[in-house]
Amino acid sequence: MAIDLTAQDLGEPGAGTHEVTNQPPPHAPYDAAADPALFEGLHREGAGWAEDDLRRLGTMAGGEEAQQWGEDANRFEPELRVVDRYGNRIDEVEFHPSWHHLMRTAIAEGGAAAAWADDRPGAHVKRFAGSLIWGHTEAGHGCPLSMTYAVIPALRHAPDLAAKYEPLLTSRVYDPGLRIPTTKRGLLAGMGMTEKQGGSDVRTNSTVATPTGEDGVYRLRGHKWFTSAPMCDLFLVLAQAPGGLSCFLVPRILPDGTRNPFRIQRLKDKLGNRSNASSEPEFDGTVAWLVGEEGRGVKTIIEMVNCTRLDCVGGSAAMMRKALVEAGHHAKHRSAFGKLLIDQPLMQNVLADLAIESEAATTLGLRLAGAMDRAIRGDESEKAFRRIATAVGKYWVTKRGPAFTAEALECLGGNGYVEDSGMPRLYREAPLNSVWEGSGNVNALDVLRALGKEPGTADALLAELTAAKGADARLDAAVDRIVLELGNPDEIELRARRLVELMALALQGSLLVRHAPTAVADAFCATRLAGDGGYAFGTLPGGTDVGAILERSLPSGA
Repeated sequence: MAIDLTAQDLGEPGAGTHEVTNQPPPHAPYDAAADPALFEGLHREGAGWAEDDLRRLGTMAGGEEAQQWGEDANRFEPELRVVDRYGNRIDEVEFHPSWHHLMRTAIAEGGAAAAWADDRPGAHVKRFAGSLIWGHTEAGHGCPLSMTYAVIPALRHAPDLAAKYEPLLTSRVYDPGLRIPTTKRGLLAGMGMTEKQGGSDVRTNSTVATPTGEDGVYRLRGHKWFTSAPMCDLFLVLAQAPGGLSCFLVPRILPDGTRNPFRIQRLKDKLGNRSNASSEPEFDGTVAWLVGEEGRGVKTIIEMVNCTRLDCVGGSAAMMRKALVEAGHHAKHRSAFGKLLIDQPLMQNVLADLAIESEAATTLGLRLAGAMDRAIRGDESEKAFRRIATAVGKYWVTKRGPAFTAEALECLGGNGYVEDSGMPRLYREAPLNSVWEGSGNVNALDVLRALGKEPGTADALLAELTAAKGADARLDAAVDRIVLELGNPDEIELRARRLVELMALALQGSLLVRHAPTAVADAFCATRLAGDGGYAFGTLPGGTDVGAILERSLPSGA
């Protein structure tokens, strides 16, 4: 029997099953620099002169092209080429063009080591602020940028080497490909510290450095466990010399044009950070130049680590901000139960709580960058503050990242669990900075080490904490608890995490009380210092001015 279906039976035109309603529009292009807390901190820390450049960078970072670069660099992962077509050992890593676009732009904008060649006060703050903005694209390419930046103060322990390579390391030209370093227009640097038997316990390293008889020249033999960005031109490496654990400069290509033995055994299959190659290189007769003195390798390379730890804070702060603006964009365009999500009281509470956390991370990061900038220029009190506060900030801000990104992902519901939302990439990336450059335990113990061996660090930290004394009783009480904790040496290692956490929260609270709007500072002190809130995000107490917080943190351009 035939069935006669008319147009009326099939429904009116335009009522197709694939008509899309109640979904947010694409987010890009957007302004990745639309963050009042960032620019307030930029001016406060002495780099207000850079505002126009950073606002231009925000337009670029949030643009459709740069956002697609970030997506493609992670979708099309780097590939290891051990040998060429003829069987010659080359140990090279090939990257998608989007990786190169990200690197080229970031370096041209001063995101690598250019700040060391800039005499203007605030140059290092400007670079850090730029990383907060450009970090909206993707995180993986930040690794070689950070290491290239961080190598400069360590390399200066070998003045002759610094004179040769520093002008190229501080260049704003991205010049990829392995060639004689001094023939290139710009260089990238990495580091090789850890080995499989010791990890953070680098004093157990077994890589051996044997003097060649030529002044300052050694040959290395050993296997590194986690060396990221192996396509860099130069590496600082730790190895056991006759005088003890020492720091060495290892170029991929030697001055005569031959390849220095740098045999990449494999690329790590990581949870996140997929765009960035992380490798296990093997040294066998590898030529290296001593940096600093024999037996003082840790003291030399720690100059580099202190800088990369600052960038771990920045990386996590940038990721938080990116996750927040994505959650905010979704909430502004998605309706449920008759109202936009952004108008639902509970969603407002969640987003406001995330905004407070993001602002606290950004404000602390910029304060640390300011301390670094002033310490480099000879301010001893800022040097002491930077020494301890960077370890405190690295411990806490990076640890907040995973919980933050999980909550932001949840704001998108099931959409946030789907790859093309971009949130899974942020979620996988989030734990990285708490592991890189020392896990939570390593950084907590480093704070204790600073307190024990550098007494000026405690005074510098307390001076910063008490700068807001009398402005908020909850902050004052937290500072008093820190003083009591510091006065009790019993089982202090066991209490190290709790102590460092309290230091971080009090430090963020002190900065917000002095510099943030009342609504932000009050909510932070109520929930982070006084405990007048739950443990999950979105448990701000009644009476919190969530409207003011959201208006500040999620402006129309974000």
